[in-house]
Amino acid sequence: MQRIRALVAVVTLIAVVLGLWAITWRRTDTSVVVVYCAHDAVYADGVLKDFTAKTGIAVSVRYDTEATKSLGLVERLMAEASAPQCDVFWNNEQLGTMDLARRGMLADYRGAGWTRIPPRFRDADGHWTGFAARMRVVIENTGIATAADHRAAQGAIAKPLYGTTLTHYCALWARFGGDAVKRWHAALRAQGVHEVDGNALVRVAVADGVCAWGLTDTDDAYEALDGGKPVRMVPARVALIGLDAGSAAVSASAAAATDDPVVVIPNTVAVISGAPHLAAAQRLADFLASADTEIALAKSGSRQVPLGPVDAAQLPAEVVGLLPYVAQSMPIDARLLAARDEVLPWLKAEYAGQ
Repeated sequence: MQRIRALVAVVTLIAVVLGLWAITWRRTDTSVVVVYCAHDAVYADGVLKDFTAKTGIAVSVRYDTEATKSLGLVERLMAEASAPQCDVFWNNEQLGTMDLARRGMLADYRGAGWTRIPPRFRDADGHWTGFAARMRVVIENTGIATAADHRAAQGAIAKPLYGTTLTHYCALWARFGGDAVKRWHAALRAQGVHEVDGNALVRVAVADGVCAWGLTDTDDAYEALDGGKPVRMVPARVALIGLDAGSAAVSASAAAATDDPVVVIPNTVAVISGAPHLAAAQRLADFLASADTEIALAKSGSRQVPLGPVDAAQLPAEVVGLLPYVAQSMPIDARLLAARDEVLPWLKAEYAGQ
């Protein structure tokens, strides 16, 4: 009996040691890294392949859908919190990442990437790092909008439950208050705003002349311009909409005429707490927040704006022209995160069943 007990004890000890070894091996394994990515695959794929080419670390990536940009992956990460499957979250907006951080789901990592990004665009505790921003813009069809009254002309927006449109609504909510935003949103819908599943479809609606104007991001606006479409864009300053008057008017000329803050939305990178492949995750986090990656995304069709120091001579002229707006941006901070806590339940109720 004593021999049997001793044998059981030895077997149990071996099992415990092997289990601990397996956990340690997964956290130090540098052969692969699992990424959840809300950024468009057409732009992210090249960056991730470059990371693999330079480091030898394979990337397993899960992308979000256009209709549930960023929020879908945020909610997936929350569902997996007790048993993380993801190593790195590459989000294409900031508020969802901040929500994960306050829930204790993001690791503290202050590596080389975090260090090079200005404090305004990174988490002080190292839970996430911003890089390569886009900007909210008004895009207009120049064949329609120049002669149109924007109070009557049909506009287009992405459903604001997701992505950068949700962040935009949070910025308006923090600036003007919930009642004003609700009035403006109701006025937009009453006059027949074209609500679509994502910013890319806003671009299509305006570029093809279905709508006179739309609210979208710089990357989609540049895609229309690169395609020779008859459009123009200007930054969507926070006060351009005239919420206090209950107006649903949106126009590029109104946006250009004010010095109000613009809505600049960084990408963010975060290492997941309990990441299965921690060492590889940290290397990718530094790579995404590096000058090389910011320059690569600036040179891509999305024309994303670097947030850290880069050689401006390596940037396209269009991106150099956007750099001053970064200093004029509305901070995406705790006020906007608090606004998100109120905006999201309201919007989910607004769009229930749709």
